[in-house]
Amino acid sequence: MESQPPGFQPRTFSVKLWPPSASTRQMLLERMAKNLSTESIFSRKYGLLSKEEAFENARQIEETCFVIANDHFENEPDGDGSSAVQLYAKETSKLILEVLKRGPRQKEDVEVTPNNATSVVPHKTVFDISGGRRDFLEADEARELLSPLTEDGNAYTKICFSNRSFGVDAARVAEPILKNLSKQLLEVDLSDFIAGRPEDDALEVMRIFSSALENCGLKYLNLSNNAMGEKGVRAFEALFKSQNHLEELYLMNDGISEEAAKALCELIPSTEKLRILHFHNNMTGDEGGVAISEVLKRSPQIEDFRCSSTRVASEGGIALAEALGTSTHLKKLDLRDNIFGVEAGIALSGTIEKHGGLTELYLSYLNLEDEGAIAIFDALRKSDSRLEILEIAGNDITAKAVPHLTAYLSAKQTLKKLSLSENELKDEGAVLIGKVLEDSNPQLKELDFSTNAVKRVGARCLARAAVTNKPDFVLLNIDGNAISEEGIDEVKEILKSAKRYVNVLGPLDENDPEGGGEDDGDENDEEDEKDDDGDEEENEDDVDSKLQNLSFQ
Repeated sequence: MESQPPGFQPRTFSVKLWPPSASTRQMLLERMAKNLSTESIFSRKYGLLSKEEAFENARQIEETCFVIANDHFENEPDGDGSSAVQLYAKETSKLILEVLKRGPRQKEDVEVTPNNATSVVPHKTVFDISGGRRDFLEADEARELLSPLTEDGNAYTKICFSNRSFGVDAARVAEPILKNLSKQLLEVDLSDFIAGRPEDDALEVMRIFSSALENCGLKYLNLSNNAMGEKGVRAFEALFKSQNHLEELYLMNDGISEEAAKALCELIPSTEKLRILHFHNNMTGDEGGVAISEVLKRSPQIEDFRCSSTRVASEGGIALAEALGTSTHLKKLDLRDNIFGVEAGIALSGTIEKHGGLTELYLSYLNLEDEGAIAIFDALRKSDSRLEILEIAGNDITAKAVPHLTAYLSAKQTLKKLSLSENELKDEGAVLIGKVLEDSNPQLKELDFSTNAVKRVGARCLARAAVTNKPDFVLLNIDGNAISEEGIDEVKEILKSAKRYVNVLGPLDENDPEGGGEDDGDENDEEDEKDDDGDEEENEDDVDSKLQNLSFQ
C-alpha cells in the first residue's frame, strides 16, 4: 500500500438532501398537478379540478412548502436536510388534501392577481403544532406557541394540537384563546393531546377544552388516541351536546368501552349531517355496538363508517348491519377484525344489497365462514354498487363459496383491489377465480391470494389472470402458500413474457415450497408432474364446465 504524503487528510463526503434540484421540484409539481386533476374519491365528493386550475394549485403549493421547509433547514444548518425533506413532503400532502376537499373554485370565488393567477393556497387558515417535538406542554410554552391565534384578524378555521400533551395550566392558557375563535373554528384535531398525564389532570384538561369549544359550529372533530373511556367521554359533554353541524367525527383508539359507547349515544344529540364516523380499535363489545348502532340510525347522511377492531360479536354486528340500512349514501364500510360470525354476516348482506353507492368494503377477519361469505357475494352481485375495493381475508372461506364469488366477479367488473388472503381456497379456488379474472375486471390493480394453501397449478392461473387484460395491474401477492420452486419459476416466466408485468409479483418470503407435499393440486399427481401442460388443460377444462353450470337467482 502506498504511503500518503505528510499532512494528507482523507477526503470526506457529505450527502445533502436539501435543497432539491430544480428538476426534482418540477417533477413534484407535475405529479401534484396530475393528482389534483385525476378522478378520485375526493373528486366524486367535491368536484374535479381542471388541468389549468390543478397546475396553478400545484405551483403555489410547491412554492409555499419549499419556503417552509427551507426556513426549517436554515435553522438547522448542520443537518443533512432529511428533516426538511420530510417537512416538505408533509406540508405538500396536507395542502393537496385541503385543495381536494375544497374542490374546484367557482368563478365568483376567483381572486385575480396582477399575473391573472388564481389564489388557491389557504393562507393562515390552518394552525398546526403537531409537527414539533413530542413533549409535555406547560403554561409558558403554550402561551408562546399559541400566540399566533391571538393576533387580530387571523383567519384560522382549523387547529391541530395533536402530538403535544397539555397539562392543566397549558389548557387554561388555551381556553380563552379558543373561546375567542369560537365563531370561526370549523375543524379541531385534539388527537393524542393528553398523553402521559395522570387521570385527574387528563380529565380536567378535557373539561377545559370542552368548555372552550362549546360554542363552535364544528364540521370536523378528531379526539382519537386519548384513552378516554366513559369518564373521558363525559368530560367532553359540553362540546358533544353543543354540536349540531358535525360532518366528520373520529374516535379511534380511545378505550371506548360498552359504557363509554352508551355515553356517546346519550351525549351526541345531533348527527343529521354526519358523513364520516371512524371508531377503530376500541373495547366496545356487543352492547357498545348496539349503542353505536343507535348513533347510526340518527345519521342518514353517513358515507364512510369504520368500526374495526372493536370486539363486536353477533348481536352488535346484527344491530350495526340493520342501522346501516337506514342510510342511502354509504360509500365506504370498514368492519374488519370483529367477531361477527355467520348470522351477522347474513344480516350485513341484506344491508349491502341496498347500497348502490358503495365503492369500498372491508370485511376481513369477521368469522364469516362459507355461509356468511356466500351471502355477501350474492348481495354484491344483486346490488347496483360499483365496488372498487373488496377485502374479505381471514374468514375461513373455502372453494365451496367460490362459485358465488366468481358469479359476482363476472357480473360486476369494477374491482381495482381484491384481497382473499388467509382463507382456505386452495388450488381449486385459485383456478376458478383466476380463470374468471382472465376475462373480467379489467380495472383490477391488486390481487392478494396469500396464505390459501395454493400450489403450482393455482399460482399459474393467478399469474395469467394478472397479465390478461389488466393494463394497470401492479401487485400479485401469492406469498404464504405452498408453491414449488418450479411453480414459482413458471409464475415469473408468465409475468416476464408479458413484459410490463415483470415487477408485479410481491415478496415470497413466507412461501413454503415443500409445505404442501406433492404440487399439482391433486392427490395422485405423478402423471401431471410428467406433463404440466396436461394437468393444466385438465384443470382448466374442469373450470370451464363448472362455470357453465353456474346459475344464481
